[in-house]
Amino acid sequence: MSANEQETEAKFYVRNLKKVEMRLLEMKAHLIQPRVHEINLRFDNPDGSLRRDFKVLRLRKDTEAKFTFKGPSKEREGGVMSRKEIEFTVSDFESAKQFLELLGYIPVVFYEKFRTTYELKDIHIMLDELPYGTFVEIEGENIQTLQEVADLLGLNWNEMVKAGYHALFDRVAEKFKLQPSDLSFKALESVHITADDLNINPADS
Repeated sequence: MSANEQETEAKFYVRNLKKVEMRLLEMKAHLIQPRVHEINLRFDNPDGSLRRDFKVLRLRKDTEAKFTFKGPSKEREGGVMSRKEIEFTVSDFESAKQFLELLGYIPVVFYEKFRTTYELKDIHIMLDELPYGTFVEIEGENIQTLQEVADLLGLNWNEMVKAGYHALFDRVAEKFKLQPSDLSFKALESVHITADDLNINPADS
């Protein structure tokens, strides 16, 4: 993802992430980011207007710190979601956090995941481990190629997940009496969340 472009992706919930990774290795996919722990803070105006407008303002830390803005999602052909994304690296996570807070933004959600990133056919494939499940994100510019890669990985295109990770968490937070602002491994360590709870279906056979 360059600093300023359209983010076009297909996301799938999977039961066996290791099997997907083995398939990528069999196809000689290029590992561009080994498994890394991500922490994310999502910010909003005090009145919640960014989320109401389906916009995302995020500060992320993995191997470096990054600011990200995402505009509202639009559904393209084949059900793929696309949105404007602006992302750039910042030198210091804590200073960036203070910068946003001094501008009047407030942190509304903390979430974390482990992510491994491969590249195949000029497409990025992200293997994501979240506190409530494992997912595959396939990102690129050509929708037909996205679908070809999904097929190669044995993923059912019709089971694409169109909700974001935070929106999926909202589906289960109330049911399991979870704090909606804390999507951490510690907060969910004693909770078993299924695909049925998330109202999605596994895409792998």
